[in-house]
Amino acid sequence: VAEVEKKIIEAFEVFDHEGSKTVDVREIGAIVRSLGCFPTEAELHELLSKVEEEEPTGYIHLEKFLPVMTTVLLDRSFRPIPEDVLLHAFEALDEKKCGYITKEELVRYLTEE
Repeated sequence: VAEVEKKIIEAFEVFDHEGSKTVDVREIGAIVRSLGCFPTEAELHELLSKVEEEEPTGYIHLEKFLPVMTTVLLDRSFRPIPEDVLLHAFEALDEKKCGYITKEELVRYLTEE
């Protein structure tokens, strides 16, 4: 548990620019992902509801974030999508079956379709 907490504190401190043991609420997704967790937006909002103050301030305190994120890591929540599922998704987008999609195609798929 101590090792897990150390990893979380280190990741949190990267975004704690003022050394105040708080981070902007908008940074939580980046912190969680930097720890190897990949929640959906709904899961991220649920996590935020557990760590935000009762009167939201726009900042998350380390003392509230640490126990919740420790549980997330120990339970192995929010795992990445399996590699074979991602590969299948890219194969579906590779209409010409050439083994890759161009940057322009990817941008189009992510923004238009």
